[in-house]
Amino acid sequence: MTSAQRPRLPSWTASLTWKAAAFITVMCCALAALLGILVHVSVTNQTVGQARERALTLLGEATARYEAGGRLPPGAGVDPPDLPAALHALAVQGRRGTEVGRHDSRPTMWAAGPAEGGRSLAVRIDYSQGSRTIDGLDQAILGSSVLAIGATLLVGAFAVTRVTRRLHTTARVARKISAGELDARVNDPRTKDPARHQDEVAAVAGALDSMASSLQARILTEQRFTADVAHELRTPLTGLHAAAELLPPGRPTELVRDRVAALRTLTEDLLEISRLDARSERVDLDANWLGPVAERVVRASGTVTEVVVVRDVCVMTDRRRLERVLGNLVANAHRHGGPPVVLTVNGPVITVRDHGDGYPAYLVEHGPQRFRTEGGAKGHGLGLTIALGQAEVLGARLVFSAPEDGGALATLTLPYDEPVAWPG
Repeated sequence: MTSAQRPRLPSWTASLTWKAAAFITVMCCALAALLGILVHVSVTNQTVGQARERALTLLGEATARYEAGGRLPPGAGVDPPDLPAALHALAVQGRRGTEVGRHDSRPTMWAAGPAEGGRSLAVRIDYSQGSRTIDGLDQAILGSSVLAIGATLLVGAFAVTRVTRRLHTTARVARKISAGELDARVNDPRTKDPARHQDEVAAVAGALDSMASSLQARILTEQRFTADVAHELRTPLTGLHAAAELLPPGRPTELVRDRVAALRTLTEDLLEISRLDARSERVDLDANWLGPVAERVVRASGTVTEVVVVRDVCVMTDRRRLERVLGNLVANAHRHGGPPVVLTVNGPVITVRDHGDGYPAYLVEHGPQRFRTEGGAKGHGLGLTIALGQAEVLGARLVFSAPEDGGALATLTLPYDEPVAWPG
């Protein structure tokens, strides 16, 4: 049987509460079984020992009477039919012994010894009381073990559940922080009182809160720096652009105007990044057919990009932001990829595919990062970062991947509800 065919346990069995409950149950059962066996063996040995002494004493009296030719006491006889075969064989060999057997369907302690003519002299005493004592003891041990295991399991599950609840809270806060909610905190009360002893869960919660606060402070500092730089650059760049327009025609003037335009574009991108970081963007939803939007983006880009419409749909989205996302993806494909570049619309899923060297591994794994370059030669600047941020504002999902046959593939999935077909 392969690993894929092996039966798997339900998902709830992976929880710490279930594992702790199973461990407590197993340990309690093992301890109860060990104690039960010890008590059972001890009481059984004592009860059987007392019955054996009584039987041997009675056998001694019966032997004396038998040798004196007197009348045997009640319960004594020569070669009784109910005498266990092993005990009869022992007596015939000239030795004494005892064995628990049955007589008239009742528990009986037998004692036997040698008699004349190769026969056996045996006595019996009623062992019903001793047997009932052992059975009652076994039932008491079983009942008390079940009660003890149940009580221990309940108390243990309650204690473990309290710990796992705190762990779930910490994990939930960590996921919120990963999703961008930097204000999320565990706020475990044990971390607020320095005089209170902290357990391991409180230590983890405190470390997570401290990390989140430090991370939030750094990100806010970066966001403020980005916004401040963009705003400070905007005014002098406006004047520089106006001055460049007054320069006489020529190659140097074209170079200056080109660089000024690049700086203005970068400044606008920084301002857009700061607005996205502040999460203050609001969408203006309207019904838009995706095929015409894709064609309009390609025309505005001024690039040679093939548009393939497999299935056109009308979605409720912000057209300006959607065009911004697609425009950045197309521009990045031409700037850092290779021809042909294909923009495909297939329902609410839009893909931009180029046939260059593909996205860097870090981008596929972690997503775009601002101004990061690969090997000093390839970089995506702010274009893909803005595309990802605008996609999140739209409620869409933007994924970057590397197809097996080479190139780079960006997949944008817009929120869309398939229309319900009314029965004819």
